[in-house]
Amino acid sequence: MEGWNKLQSSLSNINFSQAGSKLTKGFNSGVQLTRERLGQVAPEDITELPQEYRDLEARVDALRQVHISLLKITKAYETESYDYPVQVQESITELSTTIGHGITNFAANNLKGTNLPVPSPVAPPTAQHKTLPHALCRAATTAAKAMQSSPGGNEQKLCGALAEYAGAWNRIADARIQHDESVYTEYLQPWQTTLSTSIGVAMKARQAVRVSRLELDAAKQSLKNAGPSRQEQARLDVENAEDDLVQKTEVAITLMKAVLDNPEPLRNLNELAKAQLLYFATAAEALSSAQGAIEELSVAAEGDYRKSRDH
Repeated sequence: MEGWNKLQSSLSNINFSQAGSKLTKGFNSGVQLTRERLGQVAPEDITELPQEYRDLEARVDALRQVHISLLKITKAYETESYDYPVQVQESITELSTTIGHGITNFAANNLKGTNLPVPSPVAPPTAQHKTLPHALCRAATTAAKAMQSSPGGNEQKLCGALAEYAGAWNRIADARIQHDESVYTEYLQPWQTTLSTSIGVAMKARQAVRVSRLELDAAKQSLKNAGPSRQEQARLDVENAEDDLVQKTEVAITLMKAVLDNPEPLRNLNELAKAQLLYFATAAEALSSAQGAIEELSVAAEGDYRKSRDH
C-alpha cells in the first residue's frame, strides 16, 4: 500500500500537459526538418535568421576548422616517440628485459629459506627516451666506444667525429624534451580546451537556435492548418516560439562573439612557434659546432690519406 501511495505521489508531481507539449514540439520539429530536407517547404516559409548571426556562424565555423586542422597534426606531440625509428623492435627487447628483471627479483624474494639457489636482486632497467635525437646520440656513442675498444687500427679521427656528433645530438635531445613539454602545456592543452569548451558551448547554442527555428516554423505551419477552435492556441504557440527564437539567437550571438574575441588561440599559436624556434635554434647551434669540428677532422684525415698514397 505504501508503494502504491509513493507511485501516486510521483505521478501527481508530473506535469503531463507540459510533457505532452514538449513531445508534440519535438515531433513537429522533426516533421518540419524532414520536409525541409525533402524540399517540401517553400523558401519563404523558412524563418530567416539575422545576417549578423549568419556571419558569426561562418566565422566560428572557420575558427573551429582551424583548431581541428592543426590539432590533427600537432597531437603527435602528445607521444614522445612520434619520430622514433625503431620503436617496436626496442619495445619488444625492453619488454623481455623487464620480464627477466621481474622473474629474477621474484625468485630472490621467494626462494629464501629453501634448498634452491637464490639469485641476487637486480636493479630495474633504466628507462630510455624514445626520440630520434636520443636514438642518434645513443647510436653514435655506442659506435665510438666500439671503435675505441677494438684492438689496433687507426680510427682516432672517426672516433673523435662520432663523439662530437653524439655530443651535439645529446644537446638536441635535451632540447627536444623541453620542446615537447612546452608544446603540450602551452599549446596543446589550451588549444584543445578552447575547442571543447568555448567553441563547443557556442556550437551547442547554435544547435538550440536551429531547434527553436524549426519549432517556430512548425508552429506557423500548424497555425495555417488550424481550424477555428484551434486558431487562438496556435497563434499563442507561434508568439511563444518567436520569443524563444529571439532569446536563443541573442544568447548564441553573445557566445559566438566571445569565442571570436578570445585572444587565447593567438597566444597558443605563438607559444607553439616559440617552442619550435627554440628547439630548432638549439639544434642548429649544436650541429653547427659539431660539423665544424668534424670537418676539421675530415680534412685532416683526407690529408693523411693523400700523404700515405704519395709514399
